[in-house]
Amino acid sequence: MYKVNIKPHWEISRDNDSPLDTAVLLTLLNSIQQTGSIAKAAKLIGSSYRHTWGIMRDAEKMFGHALIRTGRERGSNLTPLAEKLIWAERRVAARLSPILESLSSELEWELSKAVAAQPQVIRLNASHGFAVAALLNQLNERNLPVELRYRNSADAVAALAHQECDLAGFHVPLGEFEDAAMALYSQWLDRHKHCLIHLAVRSQGLMVAPSNPKHITGLGDLSRDGVQFVNRQIGSGTRMLLQLMLAKEGVSPSAIDGFETAEFTHSAIAAFIASGMADVGFGVQTAAERFGLDFIPLIRERYFFAVSAEAMKDPLVQQVIEILQSQIFRGIVNRLAGYDGSETGSILPLSTAFKGLR
Repeated sequence: MYKVNIKPHWEISRDNDSPLDTAVLLTLLNSIQQTGSIAKAAKLIGSSYRHTWGIMRDAEKMFGHALIRTGRERGSNLTPLAEKLIWAERRVAARLSPILESLSSELEWELSKAVAAQPQVIRLNASHGFAVAALLNQLNERNLPVELRYRNSADAVAALAHQECDLAGFHVPLGEFEDAAMALYSQWLDRHKHCLIHLAVRSQGLMVAPSNPKHITGLGDLSRDGVQFVNRQIGSGTRMLLQLMLAKEGVSPSAIDGFETAEFTHSAIAAFIASGMADVGFGVQTAAERFGLDFIPLIRERYFFAVSAEAMKDPLVQQVIEILQSQIFRGIVNRLAGYDGSETGSILPLSTAFKGLR
């Protein structure tokens, strides 16, 4: 199967000047941040010292501001403007990566159909998550053909009911909010036709800036003056869970500054906070750790793949289950911050996983 890789690419221009390609500049700035030296950064990216200075001078000329500060004893440090550029790149990647991964998968599928009459493929629709991304890496390493679509949990389960996918990824909170969440998914799940493959248990909570400067301790603090929130998009399972938890706490969404500011992934939420554009967001612990944020755990949830009994007989789906049940993959899941892979790969009837499901 063909492999397509699409990466974000952006340019900056000012007035009528030629646009600046940020790819080379950002690679250089990241290298300076890592090494603390222009000379070492040039060596790291395989460029000459003279060429590296040329890139820096051209960029500073366009911005009209310095991007680095140099000194004999303190080496080279990035200015706030340069740091903003790096955070902008991380936000772009965090926001667009799931969309581009889905588009890449669609293009791979279209190319395969163009050269083969009916190519076999694993159709995976899932809410975006770190364990799902880890599974995709394993499938790619084994060269298993995958048609991936990242979409919210409800849409993924609906696609399964309409036979538009083989595996549908969705997450359900443990405890008092489980029944309310399952009320949404149960309209598409049939206990006589579908079963569940357990992916992981993960922690959801509040992501805050390092050292928690706003002293946020719980959901009640989201409505305080001076606290800026960033939310997930409408329709996401994480946003639905948050609204259930806010209702229990008696906190009105309209009282939360930034509640309608939406991002499409946990990583995008974390990048938004890490770049200083918000004080707090709700998401998984892994995203907080990867962006250097503090994390306040609030709830645990289970992530499943729903699959039809008929699809379970498919050789490709059986290979997916083999990966999920392997010790290697369970180890990968367990190394994700806030994830528990002890039950990864377990196959459950719907009635066993959810006692209240009818």
